[in-house]
Amino acid sequence: MVDVVISLGSNLGDRQGLIHSALHALRGLPDSEGWKVSSLYETAPVGKTDQPRFFNAVVGMRTGLAARVLWKHLQRIERELGRVRTERWGPRKIDLDLILYGDQVIEEKDLVVPHPRYRERAFVLIPLLEIAPELTDPESGKRVREFLEDRCGGQKVALYLPKKVDD
Repeated sequence: MVDVVISLGSNLGDRQGLIHSALHALRGLPDSEGWKVSSLYETAPVGKTDQPRFFNAVVGMRTGLAARVLWKHLQRIERELGRVRTERWGPRKIDLDLILYGDQVIEEKDLVVPHPRYRERAFVLIPLLEIAPELTDPESGKRVREFLEDRCGGQKVALYLPKKVDD
């Protein structure tokens, strides 16, 4: 079993409902257990800023699935929940990113882990610190909180609900 981190985001339709549906689908994955789910955060879009605000959360879990198999499941869940890929960083019903797969570094044409931009995204780092405050980045050896302090100073992230997203 490997500890993995998956980020969830939605800025179209019933954002909260889509996050809940994605979480439900993740809990149904084979050979997976021990879910930790962050609170739900509302965030401004990054990259392409002329679009609706996002809801974001992070899930940590243990899985026996290989990284590529897990990634294929994430893509399937996105499709089932109505994700249509039209433009990079554009609006989407649901976005599931494989952020970390244990301490492995994977660099393939279509799969890169750790996710190459997670270290500069407060909408990933803040919920990640909520569920794994002592987590260390497998490439740099830095604690994840250092990335938040060093690289995300101006990004606004607001806690949307005072309860966990899976309550």
